[in-house]
Amino acid sequence: MKFSVKHWLYANISAPEWQNRLLHSGKLRKVETMSADCAAQVACERKHDGDELKRILLERFGFASFRPFQEEVCQAVAAGEDALLVMPTGAGKSLCYQLPGIARGGCTLVISPLIALMDDQAGKLEALGFSAERIHSGRSREQLRASCRMYLDGHLDFMFIAPERLSVPGFPEMLAKRKPSLIAIDEAHCISHWGHDFRPDYRLLGERLPLLRPCPVIALTATATPLVQDDIVAQLGIKSARRFIRGFRRTNIAIEIMEVRSAERGATLAKLLSDAEMRPAIVYAPTRKKTDELAAELSECYRTVAYHAGLTSEKREEAQSAFLEGRVDVIVATIAFGMGIDKADVRSVIHTALPSSVENYYQEIGRAGRDGKPSRAVLMHSYSDRRLHLFLHEKNYPDASVLQKIHRSLKSEAVQRQTLMEKIGMAPELFETALDKLWVHGGALVTPDEKVSLGRPDWAKPYKEQSEHRLQQLDEIARFAGDFSCRMKNLVAHFGDNSDSGQNCGICDFCRPQKAVGVQYREPARLELAALSNIVRILDADGHRGLHGLYQEACSGLGISRAEFDRLLDAMLRAGMLELTEHSFEKDDETINYRRAELTSAGSGVSQDELKALKINAFACNSSSGGGRGVPITKQAQLRKAAGRKPISLVPDFAAPDRRVFEALKEYRLSEARKRGIPAWRIFKDQTLVQLASLLPQDEENLLQIYGVGPSLVQKYGQEIIETIKSAING
Repeated sequence: MKFSVKHWLYANISAPEWQNRLLHSGKLRKVETMSADCAAQVACERKHDGDELKRILLERFGFASFRPFQEEVCQAVAAGEDALLVMPTGAGKSLCYQLPGIARGGCTLVISPLIALMDDQAGKLEALGFSAERIHSGRSREQLRASCRMYLDGHLDFMFIAPERLSVPGFPEMLAKRKPSLIAIDEAHCISHWGHDFRPDYRLLGERLPLLRPCPVIALTATATPLVQDDIVAQLGIKSARRFIRGFRRTNIAIEIMEVRSAERGATLAKLLSDAEMRPAIVYAPTRKKTDELAAELSECYRTVAYHAGLTSEKREEAQSAFLEGRVDVIVATIAFGMGIDKADVRSVIHTALPSSVENYYQEIGRAGRDGKPSRAVLMHSYSDRRLHLFLHEKNYPDASVLQKIHRSLKSEAVQRQTLMEKIGMAPELFETALDKLWVHGGALVTPDEKVSLGRPDWAKPYKEQSEHRLQQLDEIARFAGDFSCRMKNLVAHFGDNSDSGQNCGICDFCRPQKAVGVQYREPARLELAALSNIVRILDADGHRGLHGLYQEACSGLGISRAEFDRLLDAMLRAGMLELTEHSFEKDDETINYRRAELTSAGSGVSQDELKALKINAFACNSSSGGGRGVPITKQAQLRKAAGRKPISLVPDFAAPDRRVFEALKEYRLSEARKRGIPAWRIFKDQTLVQLASLLPQDEENLLQIYGVGPSLVQKYGQEIIETIKSAING
């Protein structure tokens, strides 16, 4: 049988559909299997896929060759296979759906939660001569209608949509009228409860994708651990997808980790940046207030700008442009900065507090050294950072008993949310958070007008698992910051990169401490030398010991804190005298992880002179600033809960709301919620509603000062909120 299957591989036709077309044309007798000749022809066509893709790469995208790992992904997706691609920021993930999309013909549907990134990618594709449109809340109704017409008329190569659009009645059905040739799901970790940025809107994808198939699906993300990877493919219904977990080792980023008191971080930062090789630099701060303070402090020495969600879009764009164009050397920012930023010559990324997860940390340091030249990532932290994260966790994840109290009060007959809250007698802020979590996990059913009824009985298990997973993420970043091994090797292992060599990086502060720019080293003091001798003696006699027991015995009576003991182990590990292994045991239905120390051949019988020559980390906060590295975060949370610490309100006092504005905003919020089929508080919270009606912001700058308002909300609803306020005041 002689025929071409190129259109099966490259057009919007699945293999079964191709067979059916052949069947109806009389060229194929059985639908169940292709003939041997047909199968051979398919194999032949597949062999030429690489040449075809390279031609498109050069002629349509202007690249002479693929970056590492791109080609194998493009081949699989162009051939119609589902795929999960986990590859770092800046490694070229976008091409892995753009090129196969062009090769397959038709329109590629791209689902992304980031409006700015959608606009940026659509603009770049149009500059290359492709037809690209996007549908999101930042566009006018006329623009949205025109985009839909172009899609249905077959005039688009790419259509970008925000995930919440799939909840708009009739929108998925509109897309299904002309099915895409490829579906790309960007930031795919957002679909997973285990992901660092879970978004309920992404859960709709699993329900809507079958309507848009049978085209292949590629899920893309820069941050997904093996657990998140499993959840992504399960939620999307692509369990047979090929997994490409690639390229997490950055060979040009030297990572340093420093224990520094909060009060000393500004001075430490200024000292680090005094080296011209550390600039241009991105400095990440934990809060808007700290961002402004650090930017003001650094401005005395360096060309510096601040960037955070409390600035207007114009000011954020101005700061970003100044940094990208080289008019400033340092940008001090919250994590609001960085998504889609592509500045090749960033020489350092400096964190002035502990990030909330290893995934976030890796994504943020990935903005350094994209030009391939030597770069640095410096992380400053102390125990106080973990306390702040735990406070926020307790605020965002109320105890399960709080959710259970609400669940027990629900009936199959719906009741208004306000009535339910008054009946239970719960504080409004706590009630809203708890009910939101109960709704997310299916324990409560909530209509857009916030009528609440009884949901599934099995909500508690996934809620507890998600809460514990968030705590585990805090444990992981704390362990990473306090670990005694190669920094980059740890990061690569965290993501399960199956293409990595597993070798030490050779450039981090553990592998090459003498080249560190922030961490300083000294010889051991007299009592430290005594502790080192005790460690060698104990391990020589016992073979191995758990770290807790080793600390108690080796440092007994010497006045050495656990944090100082950890630094002694760090020095022995770097000298190759010691190795640590991970172990665990079960106690009271809880898994307890611990580490065990053992001497290497180089450490067994080591001399006093060799111990004296060890280099101890000298640039660390003293034991009074926290220590406690051996206490699991989950246990710390239990201890604080037992102490009965009262919650701190983050909402400031303000004047009574304007009743007309309040009602107008409430009606607007309900209207938007009905469009999306979600509870009204998901548009903006009650605290935000009250502040809007009290402070009456008239422009974006004032709007961003409202509790709960960030750039995302402003992009989606900002102009309409301001117009609603003005109309109510003037009406």
